[in-house]
Amino acid sequence: MQLTDAELDRMDAWWRAANYLAVGQIYLMANPLLREPLRPEHVKPRLLGHWGTSPGLNFCYVHLNRAIRTRDLDMIYIMGPGHGGPAAVANAWLEGTYSEVYPHVSQDAGGMARLFRQFSFPGGVPSHVAPETPGSIHEGGELGYSLAHAYGAAFDNPDLVVACVVGDGEAETGPLATSWHSTKFVDPVHDGAVLPILHLNGYKIANPAVLARVPEDELLSLFEGYGYAPVIVSGDDPAKAHRDMAAALDDALDEIARIQRAAREPGAAGTAGDAGGRPRWPMIVLRTPKGWTGPKEVDGVPVEGTWRAHQVPLSGVREKPRHLAQLEEWLRSYRPDELFDRGGRPVAALREIAPVQERRMSANPHANGGLLLRPLELPDPRTHAVPVDKHGTATAEATRVLGEYLRDVVAANPSDFRIMGPDETASNRLGAVFEVTDRVFAGERRGTDEHQAASGRVMEVLSEHLCQGWLEGYLLTGRHGLFNTYEAFTHIVDAMFNQHAKWLKVSRHLPWRRPVASLNYLLSSHVWRQDHNGFTHQDPGFLDVVLNKKAEITRVYLPPDANTLLSVADHCLRSRDYVNVIVAGKQPAPVWLPMDEAARHCERGIGIWEWASTDGGADPDVVLACAGDVPTLETLAAVDLLRQYFPALRIRVVNVVDLMRLQPAGEHPHGLTDAEYDALFTTDRPVIFAFHGYPYLIHRLAYRRAGHHHLHVRGYKEEGTTTTPFDMVMLNDLDRFHLVMDVIDRVPSLGGRVGHVRQRMADQRLRARAHTREHGEDAPEVRDWRWPY
Repeated sequence: MQLTDAELDRMDAWWRAANYLAVGQIYLMANPLLREPLRPEHVKPRLLGHWGTSPGLNFCYVHLNRAIRTRDLDMIYIMGPGHGGPAAVANAWLEGTYSEVYPHVSQDAGGMARLFRQFSFPGGVPSHVAPETPGSIHEGGELGYSLAHAYGAAFDNPDLVVACVVGDGEAETGPLATSWHSTKFVDPVHDGAVLPILHLNGYKIANPAVLARVPEDELLSLFEGYGYAPVIVSGDDPAKAHRDMAAALDDALDEIARIQRAAREPGAAGTAGDAGGRPRWPMIVLRTPKGWTGPKEVDGVPVEGTWRAHQVPLSGVREKPRHLAQLEEWLRSYRPDELFDRGGRPVAALREIAPVQERRMSANPHANGGLLLRPLELPDPRTHAVPVDKHGTATAEATRVLGEYLRDVVAANPSDFRIMGPDETASNRLGAVFEVTDRVFAGERRGTDEHQAASGRVMEVLSEHLCQGWLEGYLLTGRHGLFNTYEAFTHIVDAMFNQHAKWLKVSRHLPWRRPVASLNYLLSSHVWRQDHNGFTHQDPGFLDVVLNKKAEITRVYLPPDANTLLSVADHCLRSRDYVNVIVAGKQPAPVWLPMDEAARHCERGIGIWEWASTDGGADPDVVLACAGDVPTLETLAAVDLLRQYFPALRIRVVNVVDLMRLQPAGEHPHGLTDAEYDALFTTDRPVIFAFHGYPYLIHRLAYRRAGHHHLHVRGYKEEGTTTTPFDMVMLNDLDRFHLVMDVIDRVPSLGGRVGHVRQRMADQRLRARAHTREHGEDAPEVRDWRWPY
């Protein structure tokens, strides 16, 4: 459909209006419509924001709006370039959505003044595409994740088109480079489509953009190699660029429709694909000048089309009359009197070309996913429980048991639950899910492949960034999921976790943002059971990162066995607006609690295990606390030894499932009051705490408690290698023998036998190590120990 002159004029007017609003947000705090000459006091004292990317983002927006109207598209818009906030806010205001969400920012002169003043202003809105921006699911503060978010939004949304603008600076990041491969995971039957628009405006903050400087044939070959069918739109003449962009967009959307029709309607005309039948999805490469339509020169040096246009092209507006005059000339070049009526409202011609209601990208419910969220159909965890007749006598692989539970979750929720992981779903013992689903792979499949199909509920790719990016996009558009990965390599997505936690923190305080399903991490193959991978795979420090975030968002669970893992997982899959981190081992281990006890223990989050304690309900001589499956095992083995050598010793065993229970009640919603904490741990008795992670984290959580000076924590202290499980805990002094020695050192009432017992414990450590060095496995008395009481 060729762009008519009338359409071109209307679209160009919208583009000018959006550009005007973007510039106004960066600079103005008064006189929004320039109804009087611009004076220094009309300009903000601190000029913050980024102009360079805004005109390109506005250009794309108006063209996508045309496509939505002519084709009745269900479309959302993801802005990848950093700090594109002025453009997102400008278009949401023009469409009327911004004023609907924030009535005080009305569609008139007063509202425009508030719109301008609030931007990058104390108490206002940030300069990137934040949760406060209607229509956004992508933060934009950190680069690299836009395309992964876009594909995550498209999965299981067959009628949705996700337009994703990728900035040329962002395109240099590792996560973004990997994201181009997402086409190999798109099922054109059941999924929607992503239309990437690579925006090459030439520069980053101060350097040329790599992809903007490669020859065109090389650029085309790169994206053809990725499996796309790229089309280039280039130029700085607005009229020609509008016509070329309209034609390219029409061709791309026609091709998307053909691909989906060929996949969904047998016998329909197809489209070109690779040898395996995978379609070549369209993409657009848009070349425009950085800071297009802004000042061409400032103080005699080039600005438009250079790195100088990146942020604030005119920085001395209040102090330099020449800059003030140039700013006014720039703003008036958009002819605001043609765009806004006397009251400051967008003129009728602009209002008429905007999509309506939920077809507006700024009002699309997929960009406020809680509006579409449905609760999962979840099985009863008790139907998957490991039978336990006597504490600690049953054995199970905790994540294998969870895999059977997840199999039923997948079967009951065939279109809104996915499991993401970096090629580790089977390795982490979740393989039961493959009884009811496959791994998603739309590329070439061979006879030796297992559980590979164009559609499925499991998505595996060796990029933690891509797994989390897909899942975030999926969750933020109203679905559910789980990210399983090796514990040590969760650090790869530390920054992504940070950004998502910040998004949730802000969105929870926006009444119009509806709650979304929680981001659930399952960390397995953990620090204490990396026998074959060794030191490189031994790091529990992601927990420390999580504890830095706001208490209203984060939860950390350390279930000690298979049944508590079932209870915790069920709870997390039901939750909303959290980041839940579950750490669970995959190796055979004791199952300590029958399912009913496990559920009650998880409900409490922390509790005394009376069946393992010897204090008889009286004051203990010592408290042995534990958090994590291996620390729990070593603690109970230590209790066994203590009962043998010191039968009169009053021992209290406290197990922690919910790590946040250790914080004071005033710092976390799950925190214990001081009275509750003291009742468990006492205020004056030694506490030996065996912890899954770095010891200082427990001290950090409990440092305000009355008995903190009696607290002694054992955990991982950065000692590791390729060795046996028990040798690993001995390397870090977390083993049962060392825990007994800790009790001896801290309970003075044990009497004269302590020296002999302490020496025996040290000798036991030496014998255990010697056995591993000679036989390559742990000694039978350690390996085969079971709770005997």
